[in-house]
Amino acid sequence: MLLTKKSSSTAGHGSRSHSSFVHNLQRGLASALPTMDRRAFLRRSGLGVGVGLAATQLTLVKKAKAAEGKSIDGTGKIEVKRTVCTHCSVGCATDAIVENGVWVRQEPVFDSPINLGAHCAKGAALREHGHGEYRLRYPMKLVNGKYQRISWDTALEEITAKMKELREASGPDSVYFIGSSKHNNEQAYLLRKFVSFWGTNNCDHQARICHSTTVAGVANTWGYGAMTNSYNDMQNSKCALYIGSNAAEAHPVSLLHMLHAKENGCKMIVVDPRFTRTAAKADEYVRIRSGTDIPFLFGLLHIIFKNGWEDKKYINDRVYGMEAVKADVMAKWTPAAVEEACGVGEEQMFKVAKMLAEAKPATIVWCMGQTQHTIGNAMVRATCILQLALGNVGKTGGGTNIFRGHDNVQGATDVGPNPDSLPGYYGLAAGSWKHFASTWGVDYEWIKKQYAEGMMEKPGITVSRWIDGVLENNELIDQGPNLRGVFFWGHAPNSQTRGLEMKRAMDKLDLLVVVDPYPSATASMAAMPGKPEDQNPNRAVYLLPAATQFETRGSCTASNRSIQWREQVIEPLWESRSDHMIMHQFAEKLGFANELSKNYKMEKVKGLDEPSVEDILREINKSVWTIGYTGQSPERLKAHMRNMAAFDIKSLKCKGTVVDKETGYDMTGDFFGLPWPCYGTPELKHPGSPNLYDTSKHVMEGGGNFRANFGVEREGVSLLAEDGSHSLGAEITTGYPEFDHVLLKKLGWWDDLSDAEKTAAEGKNWKTDPTGAIIRVAMAHGCHPFGNAKARAIVWNFPDGIPQHREPIYGIRPDLVAKYPSHDDQKTRWRLPILYKSLQQKNVDEKVHEKFPLIMTSGRLVEYEGGGEETRSNPWLAELQQEMFVEINPATAAERGVRNGDRVWVSSPTGARINVQALVTERVGPDTVFLPFHFSGRWQGEDMKPYYPDGAFPVVRGEAVNTATTYGYDIVTMMQETKTTVCNIAKA
Repeated sequence: MLLTKKSSSTAGHGSRSHSSFVHNLQRGLASALPTMDRRAFLRRSGLGVGVGLAATQLTLVKKAKAAEGKSIDGTGKIEVKRTVCTHCSVGCATDAIVENGVWVRQEPVFDSPINLGAHCAKGAALREHGHGEYRLRYPMKLVNGKYQRISWDTALEEITAKMKELREASGPDSVYFIGSSKHNNEQAYLLRKFVSFWGTNNCDHQARICHSTTVAGVANTWGYGAMTNSYNDMQNSKCALYIGSNAAEAHPVSLLHMLHAKENGCKMIVVDPRFTRTAAKADEYVRIRSGTDIPFLFGLLHIIFKNGWEDKKYINDRVYGMEAVKADVMAKWTPAAVEEACGVGEEQMFKVAKMLAEAKPATIVWCMGQTQHTIGNAMVRATCILQLALGNVGKTGGGTNIFRGHDNVQGATDVGPNPDSLPGYYGLAAGSWKHFASTWGVDYEWIKKQYAEGMMEKPGITVSRWIDGVLENNELIDQGPNLRGVFFWGHAPNSQTRGLEMKRAMDKLDLLVVVDPYPSATASMAAMPGKPEDQNPNRAVYLLPAATQFETRGSCTASNRSIQWREQVIEPLWESRSDHMIMHQFAEKLGFANELSKNYKMEKVKGLDEPSVEDILREINKSVWTIGYTGQSPERLKAHMRNMAAFDIKSLKCKGTVVDKETGYDMTGDFFGLPWPCYGTPELKHPGSPNLYDTSKHVMEGGGNFRANFGVEREGVSLLAEDGSHSLGAEITTGYPEFDHVLLKKLGWWDDLSDAEKTAAEGKNWKTDPTGAIIRVAMAHGCHPFGNAKARAIVWNFPDGIPQHREPIYGIRPDLVAKYPSHDDQKTRWRLPILYKSLQQKNVDEKVHEKFPLIMTSGRLVEYEGGGEETRSNPWLAELQQEMFVEINPATAAERGVRNGDRVWVSSPTGARINVQALVTERVGPDTVFLPFHFSGRWQGEDMKPYYPDGAFPVVRGEAVNTATTYGYDIVTMMQETKTTVCNIAKA
């Protein structure tokens, strides 16, 4: 989507010149040498490539020579390092070609069952992120408005001294830790362990602002909060509904599998307020008003129930509460009500419902277009209910395919720094803490003493609202102090809402630490002068250069729950250090390094101690029984990466008998990446679970059923599955509760344990038994350790047990607010008060919709990722998309005298005004505008380049849409509202 192709001068604001880009291209061509790919057709084709091809195609490698460890001319050392793209969550594998320690070329892995040798623009430009010249090179400190270089020793000493000072004055909860979905699993896990030993649950990461509503909504429906099937399994679908997902740009390579499905007759439906590149591939495109997913989904369900198209046996056997949902849907979501709320007529609604009902199995895909709303949890559950009604969950080609955002947002959510759980979604109750204390080899009482009194079992503030942790009246905060220190550890601030208030919060802090390979927008926001009344004269700001994932090794979890192992490609550049090394060094200064790293072997990197990544993963394997992160040992994962060609591209199952030559490990029966849950110890050799809740397979072949996580009955009604609804080969052929020592004894299976296992498992359940024996015995009898229950159509512990549509707090339909009002204000949610109905009504009373009559929504571009600091610092990508822009309908533009390419001001009720380029297009309707969220580096018309460290600023800079976004959060998870707010546009 190139708005302005500039062949000379500069690319956007502060871009390098075109001649420099050509020089880089020629340099890349020079390094390509006359080599060829190992695929036969490419070997035959020679090097007949043009200058315009992607970087991977320009640098095809002769792997026979590489395997010998020699360069083409016989000198130097060539190595091939297998890594995984660090952008979106698809998990594309790449072979990095390293010559004498320098990453010179790259090749997509054609044997990867996930990416099939394909790359998007970001993946094709991957090498630049390792050798990027705009990286943060050494520690820096903000002094008199400018960043100055300091030593690592000085940085570590000063930061930890400040942390101790804040702890002494205000307690451990005064420091907030924002983790990263760019961390590998081991680093994400270690950060949660680190903050636990510091003594706070005030930690969070990217998932809170992209898929926390998914995790909560899906987990509370059927057990696990993750994608049920896989990208590959979509090739088995007969119908696919994409709602709030622009996969063609956000997850480009995932669309390969959908296109294969379409070749086999799969019908594709795309529901979105905007006609996206994904919609261009659809058999049926449906435009809805942003924020009206529930009227649309329940409108479909109304038609399905009315025509008797639901799967009655499936509902009877495997679903609780569907009758109550049916009554609610039939009463409320008539065709007329649906059209009034979301704008879709009865004829098209009927057509879509019929497509879903007749073309089974059908799958549903959603992303942040559905999650980022004040009722995101309810939207997610409405989608789940639709699939349950159709009987599509637990079926090959069906399920809910929830595409996560960043490369390891799934893994970081699973084992990382969540404010309401320990790794593996273990709650913050004493039993969970004792389980991990035992695994970590530390005394439970010692951890407890690290916390302020009464705070160890209380969920922390969410990253979406750390701003209010700083700015809110202390009397209204459910913890002792306000936040005084914040760590941005691999997180982009411009990906969060309420930018103006975030700037104020940054200025008021006593300590702000940025740990990142690139300085991120945090650096420039912190250095930019703010309002005098917000300035803290004692504030200390530090930038620490973290290594990229190419400069370390470790595992990452793709959206489909497959775990892949990255090899280290290059040594850490300049003065960068790996994130886990930095955590260990902070722990040394803070006095708990022995406790943090006692189970890990120390390796020397540049003469410094670094915990072994493999040892951290083995600790995860010993503790995270809940979601089955226990079977994926480093050895098994590495064998899978070496033998990708062994796995089927539809089922992900190993084809035939395949033995890893290096280790002798037999991968027969495994599914690629051992997608969690991979139960038991690695020695049990569970194959992983490609499709969750699939009763057609034995549990030891990846089969399953719904989890018994919500008790055994509700108001006298059984929550367990009906007779005959069990996974293949289960000795218990009806529903059953979770396994513990009591159930094993009742069943007569206790003696299947050894004497040592009995001692360890006594008083334990399957989630806390340190030996994994309870899991092993249950599975030996064909049963799932987590029980066998019904999915919940009614989630009684949520504010809306049955999903309800509620109008956004900032909207353009005041006529619907009375019918569909927001929630009541909450005195305390996640330690903070939160506004709903009062603010919504205030906006109606003040006629905000008249001053700001356009719905403002945001989303992704194929060229950039996340907050964009890394990708906009890549000259290959910067050349592709040089301007921040707003898409505006021709009729709306004409009313404002705006023509395509004009500079315009986008203003919002927050008082923010951002200056962007107009893209006049019918992709959006007359009532909606769209802005990408990958930009930063300009602030209400001002270029922020002077506020970045010298040499460490992004090539392309533009306004952040979240400078202008408004207040609004999901009531269950505090997911931010980004997809439905309001704005106005005027020509600049």
